[in-house]
Amino acid sequence: MTCTRMLWNGASRIGLVGIAMLLSLSVSSAVAQDSDVAHDTWSSGAPMPRAIMAPAAAVLGKRIIVVGGAIPDVTSIADTYIYNPEANTWSKGVPLPVPINSPFAAVVNNVLYVIGGLGDNFFPSTNAVWAFDLQTKTWIPKSPMPTSRGQGTVVVEKNNTIYVIGGWNGSRLNNVESYDPATDTWTEEAPLLVAKSGPTAGLIGTGIVVAGGYSYSGETGDNESYNPFTNAWQRRAPNATPRAGACGGSIGTQLYLGGGAPSGGFPYTLTESFSRSTNTWTRLADLPQRTTLAASAVYNGKLYCFGGSDGSSVYLNNVQIYQP
Repeated sequence: MTCTRMLWNGASRIGLVGIAMLLSLSVSSAVAQDSDVAHDTWSSGAPMPRAIMAPAAAVLGKRIIVVGGAIPDVTSIADTYIYNPEANTWSKGVPLPVPINSPFAAVVNNVLYVIGGLGDNFFPSTNAVWAFDLQTKTWIPKSPMPTSRGQGTVVVEKNNTIYVIGGWNGSRLNNVESYDPATDTWTEEAPLLVAKSGPTAGLIGTGIVVAGGYSYSGETGDNESYNPFTNAWQRRAPNATPRAGACGGSIGTQLYLGGGAPSGGFPYTLTESFSRSTNTWTRLADLPQRTTLAASAVYNGKLYCFGGSDGSSVYLNNVQIYQP
């Protein structure tokens, strides 16, 4: 149980009748296609090349990049794997410069950034920042993050600012730091209301929502929203199931959380969504496989959960995909 307890997306000649028929066909086809979608369901993708706990993931173009993580006995790795959601296939990418687990991964302007992370057995933490250059296929060092840490959460705001939120570096953190890739600079922002590791976050509209995590008093259902324009946090309706290390992200107007675990307990299969507009939680279809510390990514309106741990010594290589 150590791994779960430690921390915590020819026309001009057709005529009016012909155009009307084409429009009718297009609408009918679109409706039929939408009706074929099985909503609120989980499906499986091709398994990862190896079982990994606590990797990070981000969408780069039409691919999902999964970086770092740990293999059994919480040994950090530098592996980079590339998942093609359309073909449902895996390939291997350029390894990270150093082995790391629980880092933050984000993409801005077609550049992948890997930030912070933890070493073997979740110690020590690092503040290193690496950017992947698609032209040279190399990792380039960037300005380090002011606070070394891993196992927090990351969100890219609409102005292409990367927010690193909470985390762990021997202490549970409430600090929030933003990174501007254009200037390669960091800024200290207003702190979380509750210090925590392993929360789940997403961008909804112009605001950031951060839910769950592991605080000094144990797993928490704490839920907060952040306004980047006022640099202020606001309490929101808490999650009735406190947990850390959930797979999640925002799709449309909802923040989704799947899995995650309480301190010293097995992960949940519970999936829920939070509506910022109504300030309410909704229970959804359960995960097929319980997991915690899986990598999360949202691609084409679906939530992807990569690997993680089942709460024992078993690390996972499965890919679980949620269709809202």
